[in-house]
Amino acid sequence: MNKARHIAIIMDGNGRWAEQKGKKRVKGHEVGAKVVRNITEFCSKNEDIERLTLYAFSTENWKRPRLEVEFLMKLLEKYLESEVENYLQNNIRFEPIGDTRAFSKSLQQKIENIQEKTLHCDGLIQSLALNYGAHDEILRAVNRIKNSNDNITEAMLSNALDCKHNVDLIIRTGGDQRLSNFLLWQAAYAELFFTDTLWPDFTINEFEKIIKNFTKIERRFGGLK
Repeated sequence: MNKARHIAIIMDGNGRWAEQKGKKRVKGHEVGAKVVRNITEFCSKNEDIERLTLYAFSTENWKRPRLEVEFLMKLLEKYLESEVENYLQNNIRFEPIGDTRAFSKSLQQKIENIQEKTLHCDGLIQSLALNYGAHDEILRAVNRIKNSNDNITEAMLSNALDCKHNVDLIIRTGGDQRLSNFLLWQAAYAELFFTDTLWPDFTINEFEKIIKNFTKIERRFGGLK
């Protein structure tokens, strides 16, 4: 039986969820943050799941309206502040991926502080993809190793990436069926599940059903068995 050791989620649909309810888009992001906590806590209690990587803010998200981007930055700070105790209580280590240098100094410091505070935790590893794009990640990795005297190998490139772990299962909520520049290297043999459910409506029950379906898939990784 397959085990989803590393699960990645493209959390799509916050804005549309709010608009459908006649609310401002930012309300969807607030509700979506609560779903992040629920899913993370569930994963921390599932001994088969080692890593959970969540697409929180992409390199392309800067193109959104300025006020929405500002709100997302404030929401991220608020989320991190409120989750520290939850991380510690549930033995969760926080490992962000992405180029956080684009964020304010205070937000960068907050991210670093939480990494340090949860460094001793040896349970679930939760990664928030922050100012993340797979193309950007791969380019930065290449620039790290381009001056090597040896030929660049798959292992060298993989170890230079922000996320050094292959993904078993990628879930995308919100109805779209694409990866949107998310973990392209790590998703080489990931199983992909798409759901029409908007992220604020995504439940533990639906999550469990997807994981159960994943365990039944025959994964051959290019071979016959």
